Parts: sequence; structure tokens; C-alpha cells
Amino acid sequence: MCKDGETTNKKSANGSNGSNNDNKEEPAKKKAKTDQKFDVVLNPAVQTPAHEQQLKDAYQASTPYHHGRIENVFAPDLLMACKEQIKQHSKVNFKETDLFRVYQSIDFANLTPGSELAQQMPAVMQLRQVLYSQEWRSMIERVTNLQPGTLSNQVDCACNCHAPGCHLLCHDDVIGTRKVSYIIYLTEPDWTLEEGGALELYDSVPEEDNNNNAGRREPETCPSKTVLPLFNSMAFFVVEPGVSFHAVQEVLGERPRLSVQGWYHAAKAPEQIQHATLNRLKEMNTDDNTSAPNNDSTDGFTPFMPPQEEAKQSSNDDETPTILSKADRTYLTKYLNDTYLNPTAMDDIRKRFEEDSSVQLRQFFRSQWSDAIKEATKDKDQAKPKVDDDGYYQWGVSEEWKLIGPPHKQRYLQYDEKEMSSQNDDKPSSSAGQLLAQLQQNVLQSPQFARYLHCVTSLGNPLGYKGQIRRFRPGLDYTVAHYGILTHKAVLDATMCFAAGTGGVLQKDSDDKQKKKSSTDEKDDDNEDDIDEADMLWQSDEMGGFECYIEADDYDGESKEKEEGMPEAADEYNAEDDTNLLSVSASNNTLSLVYRDPGTMRFIKYVGSRAPSSRWDISMEYQVPEDGDDVNDDEGMAEKEE
Repeated sequence: MCKDGETTNKKSANGSNGSNNDNKEEPAKKKAKTDQKFDVVLNPAVQTPAHEQQLKDAYQASTPYHHGRIENVFAPDLLMACKEQIKQHSKVNFKETDLFRVYQSIDFANLTPGSELAQQMPAVMQLRQVLYSQEWRSMIERVTNLQPGTLSNQVDCACNCHAPGCHLLCHDDVIGTRKVSYIIYLTEPDWTLEEGGALELYDSVPEEDNNNNAGRREPETCPSKTVLPLFNSMAFFVVEPGVSFHAVQEVLGERPRLSVQGWYHAAKAPEQIQHATLNRLKEMNTDDNTSAPNNDSTDGFTPFMPPQEEAKQSSNDDETPTILSKADRTYLTKYLNDTYLNPTAMDDIRKRFEEDSSVQLRQFFRSQWSDAIKEATKDKDQAKPKVDDDGYYQWGVSEEWKLIGPPHKQRYLQYDEKEMSSQNDDKPSSSAGQLLAQLQQNVLQSPQFARYLHCVTSLGNPLGYKGQIRRFRPGLDYTVAHYGILTHKAVLDATMCFAAGTGGVLQKDSDDKQKKKSSTDEKDDDNEDDIDEADMLWQSDEMGGFECYIEADDYDGESKEKEEGMPEAADEYNAEDDTNLLSVSASNNTLSLVYRDPGTMRFIKYVGSRAPSSRWDISMEYQVPEDGDDVNDDEGMAEKEE
């Protein structure tokens, strides 16, 4: 079972067996000791030349890139002892970012022989001695076809505990001088495919970039192979920039997935390290071309109709098109909840937005629209396949719903609105995609709504818009923060979310106790409707699906420990606390307005398989006038709304 705790103080260790002396018979004694060490720890069957040749042949023939797997590699009793000693004596820390959710122990390189902790884990020390030995490193070099001496004596090794819901998204493992990645599984012996936690391997294709002169590659959207985390098996592969893409599938069952994982290092970093996942996530767009390949949006801004031209088409209302006219209210009343067209409520929203740079408007659309969407999306979510089904990763993909990648940045379904047939604007359509497209086209992209945004944000009349309709499926979908998201000018994000639940919100009373309440974030209604279980699950954020805003300067995948020359086992799961500017939980029929400046990134956290539904949303961005910024940037963004 995974338990939180503090790690012990880190002390460097090189895994050596001791110093030499002048005894002429010492070399013979050391050789005998080494042989005994291997016999105790390793399964004798894996030490034969024939077995090594089989491994080498299988490694060279493997796809989608070269990888190996050794079954029954260690003495079962010793590995079981390692597992129990780790569970009893190795404290783990919980870590979570856009990329992962995991519990991790200290780097076992910091276990000093003779220390109290080392004495409590003798089996772990024996395992470490073999993994760090020259003999074992030489075997890895031969099997992976590396030149002798490629692997240095720098080895990372730590225990990772993937509890139910934990995961690690697609990446290539390339950081610094890492050369070979390895994973030793300490799962229960009867682990099944249905419990998840598999190692996913991704094939790669040339990056979709007209200027891809460097021949960079990116991962396919879905894995081409999965490796079951069987007890006493070891998976390994050479890490290559832009090639060795892999992920850890979410743990779906109730039992934790334990593993000993780490890297063998080379003397220097690999060639073309600039193509590594981490470095590519830090690439910024160099111009204002919003359709650049590294941007998370596919289209530029569409300008709204100029006010003078729209005025010619407007009614005889004397009010100018830059404020909300009577005709605007009449139009928006067909869609928006009456509460949000009330002048007093609109003024309250504006004040809240000016103070916090963000606001969430719950139960935003009228019930005839939100109820229709709830029914249409519910039908789609009920068709969820099992993880062992052939079409698991293609769930929901159709001519209308396209699968969007690449997975080292994102994976979700996007509705192709070009497929939408003409519908009556005033009445809801039947399908989920068409319903969402109606609201996007008729409301969120309308000049009437642009003027509404001006009234409730004071940012000025939006100049243009772009957006997409997305579906984030439980157990599959997410976006990752990357520098390509950064804009050159501030924008207004308007994300209209639909998910299972009522859209109610948990609020805290004066005694700091959770209280059920259904309300907007600006107004306490007298009518309190109990929120349901789905609302509570979303607001716990344990299911993922929340939208998170972070500062670009805080997004640093390289550990400070590496800069100081310390072991870097934790680099894979480097996470800084309290760097979030804003986190907005998934909530049904809720519009989130956020002022995003050029130094801010955002992501949708991986939606866990236990989530009550998919997260469906209409993600809009609006250009705002540069001189229309009435928001106090120095105040930053609000903390998470509960």
C-alpha cells in the first residue's frame, strides 16, 4: 500500500563493493563473491550465453522500437523480500503534474551501506548491487548492441508506486545523459490486463511540419504495443530523442502497481537531444502565426463583424453595437439563463472578474439546451469499451469526431463542425456534437455574445475568436502544458464545460465544513439543490478533468538536483508545489472566463477512468484590445474555486 512520507537525507553513493588492499589472493576472493552475488539474486537460467543470445535476437526484432523484456529474471523469494522491505521501510512522496500522478521513494543510490535504512532492506541492497555492477551493465550493453563501456557507473534506481488512478503520460525519457531505461515489476503475481498499469509503447512518424528539415519525429496518437507489468519481469530499452515514446497506463484495478525503475547513464548526452520531448515542450512560437505546428490551436482568429457594418444590419435600436442592446438581450435570452442577463448580476460578474481575472458562471445555458446535451453525451459515455477491447483507444472516433494528437502534447476528440448539417437555430439538435456546435456558432461566436463579454469583463469588445469542440474520454484523454501554448498577446479564454452532475458547487461554511450548494460563483441563491455524487467527484479533482493555469517559468522538467550533480531518479517525476495560478474543476453547464497573459500556460488534466463521464467542452479564445485591459495583472489569478 502506498503511504505518504518524508524521504531520508540524500547522500551520494556509487554502488561500489569496497576498496582494494594488498592481499595477493584478494582478486580471487572478489570474483567468487561476485559469482555468489549473482547466484543469490539472479535466476540461474538468465545467466547462460544461450539466454543472452535469445534476448539479443528478440531485442533486435522488437517493434515499434527496440526494447527487451526478461521474464523470471530474479530469484522470486528475493524479489518478494524486496517488495515487502520497500513497503515496510521506504517512505514515498505523492507527486502530480500535468504529465503524471505517482508515489515515489528516494533514489536507492542514496542508501549508504551500513546505515539503519540499508540494514532494514538487505534484499534491496542485494538487488541494487547486481543492477549497479559492471557485469550487469556489460550484459545490457551486449543485448542492446551498445559499444562496450558505453554505460558509466552512474545508475538511477527508485521505487515507483502507481496506486489506483496513477499514470504517466507519453514521453521519450530523454534527459541529460540517460542511455538505457529499465523497469522491474513488483506487482502481484496474478496481475491481469484488466487492472491496467501496462507499459505503452508508441510508434513514431515524421513531425507534421512543413519546415521539418531536421527529420524530427512525433508519436502516433495511440500506442502500438502494451507490455503487461508481470511480477519478476524486467523491461528495458535504449532512450532515443523523438523515438522511445512510451507511457504508463492508468492503474484501473484496486491493487497498486509497484516497480523498481531507473536509468543507466552514458558519459555524454545523446546526439540530437534538442529533439527530446522535454526540450520540444519548451519550444515557443517565434511569430504571431497561431497556426504554427507547436501551437495547441489549429486556426487563427476569425474577426468579428466591424461594428459599423453590423450597425447597418441591426434593428432600429438607438444603442451602439459596443454595448448590450435590447436586441442583443432578446437574442441571447433564447440561450442564456435569465440570471446572467440581469443587469445587477452582470455588474457583479464584472466586479468579480476585475478583481480575480477569472470567474465561473454555473448553469449558464437554459435548461432546454443543457438537458439536451446531458442526454446526448450520456448516451455516448455509456458505450465505453473495456481496456482489453481492440477498439479501446478508438472509442468515440468517427467521421465527426477526430482523434487529436500528438500524445506527448495532447490526446482528445475534436468535433469537425464541417460535418454539421443545417439545423434550426432556436431548437436543440439531436447529437452531442451538433448541439455543442449550435451553441458555439450561434452564441459563443456571435457579435451579441462578444458585446456581452465586453460588459462582464471590461476588456473591451473582442476583436476576433477561435475555438474548438472537444471531448476528453475517461482513461484516455488530456492536454499537456507546453510553451507552444504561450501567446504573444493576452487573450480571454472562455471554456464552456459539460459533464455528469448538476453543476452545483461545494462551498465551505464558517466552521470550514463542506456544505452542499447549487449556485453561481457570484450569487448565493435561496434555492439550494443538493449536488450529486458526480459533482463531488469532479470537485475532488481526484478524477482529473480540471483545467489548470500555470506560469511558464514554473514549468521546468529538469530537476535542480541534476544541476547540483545529485542522482536524478526523481527527474521523471519532478514537481513543484503551489505553482498553480488557477484550477477549475469540470462542472456541468459552466462557463469559465479567464484572462490569460502571454506568460501563462494551461492544460486539461488527464481524465481518470473512474470519472463519472467524459469532459465535453467548447474551448474559445477571444482577441481583446491591447488598450482594453482593465484587469489588474499584478494580482494574478484566483485560487481554485470550490
